[in-house]
Amino acid sequence: MQPLLFKTYCHIPEFCYLCTPKYIRIMAKNTIWQDDYWLPLMQLYLRQPVGVKPTYSRDMVNLSLELHIAPSTLAEHMKQLATLNTPRIERIWKTYSDNPRRLTRAVRLWREMRGFGAEASFYEGVGVSESFERDFRPLSQEPKLTPVILILVLNLYFQLTPLTMVPETPEVIELARLVKVDVNLVVRLLQLYQYCDPYLNRKTSSSDALLPACQDVWHRFGNSDTEQLTAFAEELKAYF
Repeated sequence: MQPLLFKTYCHIPEFCYLCTPKYIRIMAKNTIWQDDYWLPLMQLYLRQPVGVKPTYSRDMVNLSLELHIAPSTLAEHMKQLATLNTPRIERIWKTYSDNPRRLTRAVRLWREMRGFGAEASFYEGVGVSESFERDFRPLSQEPKLTPVILILVLNLYFQLTPLTMVPETPEVIELARLVKVDVNLVVRLLQLYQYCDPYLNRKTSSSDALLPACQDVWHRFGNSDTEQLTAFAEELKAYF
């Protein structure tokens, strides 16, 4: 049987499916915004306090993970929702904004339709190409950590000196409390970033299992503008 390319009918239009007798592969296409997505986004917008939510608030991130749409993209669409800048958005707003029960039913139906009401089994054995999602997934080496936490620690790293990267430093204690991990784990990450820092020129390496994850975050952000990293880190704090 030849591979058959077809569109899904489960209201997840940013994906297409390639089927063969032995396997199904899911291939991420460019994100295509669908009218269905306004429903959960509006429900989130109307949640108290009503208004545009922080880009990396936990609810925004959870919806992003559900839709496989980056939080920054969701934030831009939420701003459009706030200004009712298209006739289509105005119609959706008039239909649901004054009827929360109707909106709740519509969102529930939308979720039931995704994967024909059995999304977990529908996607069993299917590989998904993820991008931003990985930053919010636990690290295999240490499930208490995510790349987002490593980004926050890297931002702190640039604000301290090696001598202050200790459990007694107030900033270290504050970050540990924010992300809900032991302060010694934060110190461990700060020390690992010292092995990544070319300015310290460490002659020896580390066998710590978390070093590759720290190196990955360093390669992404360590050589960028520290002010941009700080601004991004401040946004990420909303998740916690």
